[in-house]
Amino acid sequence: MVSKPQNINNLFSEIKQLIEEARQTVATVVNSATTILYWNIGKRINTEILVNKRAKYGKEVVKSLSQELTKEYGKGWSEQHIWHCLRFAETFPDKEILYALSRQLSWTHFRTIMYLNDELKREFYIQMTRIENWNTRVLNEKIDSMLFERTAISKKPEELIKKELKELKDENKLNPDLVFRDPYFLNFLGLEDNYSEKSLEDAILRELEKFILELGQGFTFVERQKRMLIDGDNFKLDLLFYHRKLKRLVAIDLKLDRFKAQYKGQMELYLRYLEKFETEKGENTPIGLILCAAGSKEQIELLQLEESGIRVAEYLVELPPKELLQRKLHKVIELERKRLQMKKLK
Repeated sequence: MVSKPQNINNLFSEIKQLIEEARQTVATVVNSATTILYWNIGKRINTEILVNKRAKYGKEVVKSLSQELTKEYGKGWSEQHIWHCLRFAETFPDKEILYALSRQLSWTHFRTIMYLNDELKREFYIQMTRIENWNTRVLNEKIDSMLFERTAISKKPEELIKKELKELKDENKLNPDLVFRDPYFLNFLGLEDNYSEKSLEDAILRELEKFILELGQGFTFVERQKRMLIDGDNFKLDLLFYHRKLKRLVAIDLKLDRFKAQYKGQMELYLRYLEKFETEKGENTPIGLILCAAGSKEQIELLQLEESGIRVAEYLVELPPKELLQRKLHKVIELERKRLQMKKLK
């Protein structure tokens, strides 16, 4: 019996890695080529329809092409798919930009994003998908949960949103306004009525993976009930996380009631302690998130919390109907943009 060479396992692992890398490269190239193909098809058909300037003619063209392409190439060339190609070319007119993105986003990513009516929202989901490497299932979940509307960036003036999304696109610069959201959806915790702060914390730790998914990619759990000895007194921070892309510690304090002004001083104390004793070389200043059952907009605005590195957000343990949530979030965005505009004019 011939024995295997001693290094056969290492050799197998290295060759396996080479094969997997090659497959990934091929898959990327195939995906990019497919995406560009669909764009070219949509562009060409759209040009044909525009030249003839007849809506009815467009329907006839799509129907005939679908029949002929299906005869030639089989399934996959339905009328609906061809309309997708048309919409694709109309939504993303710049082929050079599309070509660069096609190496990172799949056709199914684009097919989802292109039906969002707001250009800024589309750009947000494109860049977040790219930088956080979302698959299409995660992308759909983020859109369904109205992630864009829940981020601080959505409440800013349009020019500022464009600027920050451009920084994300060109420099991979992820700022806190793209990371933190309001409200947070904690409906997966299964809490009963009249739950305590401890039971809320226990439930979060029990469902830590889901909680981190709601916080967003990049968060890593560090410690529960972080002890801080200050002037001989013991203080305890509910939850401590670290965000890899922001390169900073994130202190999370849980509150069962509305936000109160005194919570600011408590969080500032935690943050200054973490900055002095826990921050490693090369890390940014810690940031705090106070999760409350309800916000207090005027107090939060007057206290200028963000200048202290503190964010306040509501959490929902039960979700309202989606239509109601949409109306609420859109109203908040509209009011906040008007407030910022008035502040700018003063």
